[in-house]
Order: sequence, then C-alpha cells, then structure tokens
Amino acid sequence: MTQSLPAELDTGWPPPPYLAPVPPVVGEDGIRRFHGVTYATTPGYRPRLLDVHMPAGDGPVPAVIWIHGGGWLEGDRRYPPPTVPVELLHGSVLGAGLALISIDYRHSLEAPFPAQLHDVKAAIRYVRRFADTFGIDTSRIGVWGESAGGHLAALAGLARPDSPNGEALEGSTGVLDEPSDVRAVVDWYGVSELNSLLAHPMPPPLAGTEYPNPFSALLGGSTDQWPELARAASPVTYAQNGPTPPPFLLVHGTQDALVPYSQSEVLADALKSAGGDVTLQPVDGADHIFLGAADVTPIVTASAAFLARHLTG
Repeated sequence: MTQSLPAELDTGWPPPPYLAPVPPVVGEDGIRRFHGVTYATTPGYRPRLLDVHMPAGDGPVPAVIWIHGGGWLEGDRRYPPPTVPVELLHGSVLGAGLALISIDYRHSLEAPFPAQLHDVKAAIRYVRRFADTFGIDTSRIGVWGESAGGHLAALAGLARPDSPNGEALEGSTGVLDEPSDVRAVVDWYGVSELNSLLAHPMPPPLAGTEYPNPFSALLGGSTDQWPELARAASPVTYAQNGPTPPPFLLVHGTQDALVPYSQSEVLADALKSAGGDVTLQPVDGADHIFLGAADVTPIVTASAAFLARHLTG
C-alpha cells in the first residue's frame, strides 16, 4: 500500500523527515492499531518507527508513550522486558482508557546521547501533529519507560526548552513545530545520575564479557569528556535547574545490581526539592527488570493507574 504524505512533504527526493500514519488495522475488540509508522528519518540511520494502539470508543483520549529498555544498546518497541507480558502492559494501558504509543529510538552505538532523547521528543511532537488522525488529546500525553527507557522518560519530563541547554536537547529530527512537553512520567529503574555509574561494575552475566559498557557507550566521546557528558545526560541535572517538574512515579527493585536503587532515591530527592509531586515505590528484593518480584501484575496496573489519574483529571 502506498503511503500518502501531507502536502508539504510530497516533494519526492530527498526523503521527507517523517511519513503520515498508515491506515489502522481494526480488531474485533474495536482497538485500532497503527503499525510501523515512520515518525523520523535521518540520512544514514534506520527510520524510527512507532506503533499506536487506540482503545475502543470515541476520542480524543489521553496517550502514553512507552519507551523500551536495553541499556541504550538494544531493544525493540514491540517487546516489554521478559518479566512483563505484552498482553499485561497493553491491556493495562488500554483498559484504563489510554492510547499506547510504543517507539523505537537510535541505539548508542548508532549515535551517542542526545540522539536517543532527540528521537523521544520527535515521537512526542509527531503524535501531536497527527493527533486528529489517531484520536489523541494533545494536552494529555505521558511517558513510561523501563531501564534505559526510564532514563529517557525522565529526561523527556524534565529537559524542556526553558531548561539549561534545553533547546539543544530538542533535536532537529521529524516534526519540529509542535511542543514536546509531557504531563506525567513513570520511570521504572532508570538511571538518574550517570557520573556515579561510570565505574560501576557490570553484574553477572555481563561481567567479564565483551558486552559494551552501557553507560560509557551512551556518552561516546573520550574519558576526559565523560564527566561533562554524564552531567548533560543525567535527569537530576534538569530536576535541579529547570521549571517545576510534572508528576513522577519511580518504581525500582531494592536489589538492582545494574542500576542501583539509590539512583531512584537521588532523583526522588531532587524532584521533591524542586517542588515536584513524586512517588518512589520500592520493589523489595527485586533485581533489574523486577527479577525476583513475587508478582509484576500489581506493579504494571498501579503504573497504568497513576498515568490514568494524572492524564484524565
């Protein structure tokens, strides 16, 4: 099927910076799904894609942008962490009356930070540009991410144009003339302060392997540049020096060997100091991706309920 472009993009070569949404597939349950939508292109890189899942019924409805994890090195918009069934994640969001948008972004060995944040912000702007097509309320958009995606979700909520260096963090990919702000953030075991993690030992089974260090790979550059690069990539930088943050829910396993629980404690303290509404929810005894948690279902449903509360109020 040939994709139709907005008139201003129907210019042939070079390829446009994004494509209009493909027609949705409508299931028997009434859910409309837009698969593989190109929200941003950059010469030399794979197109960045997103999927939109719209609950049955009339819109416009609030929307949640899901950002996958994978150490900024891997991952896929279609798959939550292995501890979270996709049916549980999608069902919890759609069942709360929210649209779910899952996005891909450039990995760190394709392009170092801030390329990942540029892509997240481009996705938010794209959703706003085509909100009427999807049936989304542009004033009620939240973000939810896990691990590397939690870090990017926190940055999307905190690094705004009026933040220090905020304009540079907006990027220049995809749709440019829409805002990228969000109304609420759920951050599952994300990094909040990178400098302290650069020397953090990799846990088994990564220790002693050739797997790249995810923290230094994200930053790129040389070792003497890492302190400043890490500061620019750390959500706490913007929590402490920006406008009042949106509501945050931080969920983190207390025995996380890859991203220590203290990372969420540091961000929670910074958000409180900035006058933010923040909830820190420990998952006792759980490692990264909630390994060891007795039951992830209440974690997922509580996170969806948090977003529904702040996006539908």
